[in-house]
Amino acid sequence: MIIASHLRHACANMGKGLTQMPERMTRLTLIQRSLIVLLALSTVLLPAGMQAAPDAGSVATGAWGGEHIVLEVSEKGAEVELDCAHGEVTQHISLGRHGDFDVAGTFTPEHGGPVRRDENPQPASARYFGRVEGDTMSLTVTLGKEKVGDFTLTRGARPNLTKCR
Repeated sequence: MIIASHLRHACANMGKGLTQMPERMTRLTLIQRSLIVLLALSTVLLPAGMQAAPDAGSVATGAWGGEHIVLEVSEKGAEVELDCAHGEVTQHISLGRHGDFDVAGTFTPEHGGPVRRDENPQPASARYFGRVEGDTMSLTVTLGKEKVGDFTLTRGARPNLTKCR
């Protein structure tokens, strides 16, 4: 630790000989030594505080669960599973500066009972928007102007789904 050695040397010698120097020279020396100490401390302390943080610019990947919903987030988007519907987001979900997001996706309603062979439900255009604060997400799903629902999800939580059967 060369820096630590220089720092100890600068601090130890800071007061030596100050009484023998003219006043202007003393101030200049104190300023120079103070700057050296600050520079040495910044090179030691700053890298320690600059550890990589999780990417706050996007929704964390993995499962987000809540009442009647699970959202499985990937780098490419998300898959949504609800009690009687499912949906998909086919783009990366980026967060705004306050943790908010708003992305387009699809929403496909489902129903209970048997599904006919010729039955092929068409996905509808939907919007998925909300906010992430830590491990909690508030999510609103809309179809045009119609609100499908508001949900609160927790990262890593098990969903409470009751599928239509």
